[in-house]
Amino acid sequence: MREGIWLSVIHIHGLYRLEGEVEIQGSKNAVLPVMAASVLHKGTVRISNVPEIQDVFCMMEILKLLGCVCVFRDHVLEICTEGVRPVRIPDSCCKSMRSSIMLLGPLLGRFREARVSHPGGCSIGKRPVDLHLLALEALGARTHVEGESITAQALGLTGNRVELAFPSVGATENLLMAAAAAEGTTRVEGAAMEPEIVVLCRFLKALGAGVRGEGTGVVEITGRKESRGLVEFSVPGDRIVAGTYLGAVLGAGGDVVLRGAPVSQMARVQTLVRAAGGEIRTLPGEAGLCIRQRQRARPFSLSTGPYPRFPTDLQSVMLAVASVADGRSQIRETVFEERFATAKELQKMGAHIIIEDNTAYVTGRDCLEGCLVKAGDLRGGAALVVAGLAARGETVISGYPYIRRGYEDICRDLAGLGARISLEGQETNCEEENGSF
Repeated sequence: MREGIWLSVIHIHGLYRLEGEVEIQGSKNAVLPVMAASVLHKGTVRISNVPEIQDVFCMMEILKLLGCVCVFRDHVLEICTEGVRPVRIPDSCCKSMRSSIMLLGPLLGRFREARVSHPGGCSIGKRPVDLHLLALEALGARTHVEGESITAQALGLTGNRVELAFPSVGATENLLMAAAAAEGTTRVEGAAMEPEIVVLCRFLKALGAGVRGEGTGVVEITGRKESRGLVEFSVPGDRIVAGTYLGAVLGAGGDVVLRGAPVSQMARVQTLVRAAGGEIRTLPGEAGLCIRQRQRARPFSLSTGPYPRFPTDLQSVMLAVASVADGRSQIRETVFEERFATAKELQKMGAHIIIEDNTAYVTGRDCLEGCLVKAGDLRGGAALVVAGLAARGETVISGYPYIRRGYEDICRDLAGLGARISLEGQETNCEEENGSF
């Protein structure tokens, strides 16, 4: 396991087809809330198929500061929560990743108080925490925001009917985790329906909570009694990583097997791949996906949105694919207003992209031109890698720490498929670069 991050650059020599098999890592967006929810348990939680990514390492550091003992080896993470205490999570930890906000719910549930700072993460647009606070207040919490500090307290939490104004994934997760420790039943209307919510509900059931309706817009959760002992849990493959590699094949061409891709979570992505000319099929037993791209990608149209619509996390990747498609594509972003920031870097590579309001109009060209570009966020960085695979000459990508937040080793995975890609630089400690996220 590598506990540091790389201050380094990615070098890509493009226009090589991708061939072979790759194993899809465990889901970043599923494992982080499960790690946070482990605070509700008094004992040991053993989670398997955990990805070795920077966000997991940072969440581990936060849990250690709260008094947990964490042991991570061979993609298995053990968290002992016996010594957890409700200390304030330092600003530096909260600023390093957005997911720190999800500790509000479980800390409030276990200790009736929680103190964090405004979360950081990638700069992809406004992501207010108002929905999180309103949801917790509906269960009886009092919340207070002063400067960068967020405090939630309650004499007791009581189940209630809560209607979310927007199906926020983070607010839904915080509400469900707090409700798992509340008296009575909570009915969440307008809940997010993302697969990661379903995974969290499975974990809360393993802790003894009663959950109904997960995966729909209405979820009911009945608070559980205190849980102790050993709880074992496994997270599924990462649908965004799998979608990134599907995009890589669409852009570079090839024939690739994605083992461990969560097939049932990727219906809308598979539909788009077929629209772009990719031949895609499911492995027996839904053990993964196969994709073949013989010709240049066809142009396509997409609009992002909450699940089950097309995921905003893959919009940047498909922007890169559209840049080399055979015609004019149209991409509409409805979730994060700054997701199109990657367009400027793609334009340096020769991409023909026009942004009007929340829509990108992209006229594809035969191939892009390799040059020096910089990742400004996690998914935008992955998109630049996809673009580099479809570019003539050498592409050099800086800002690798962003990519490391969500991809175990994107260079290893793609090099195993025949890409001419390498990582060059030096390693440093997580604490030294938290502020750069």
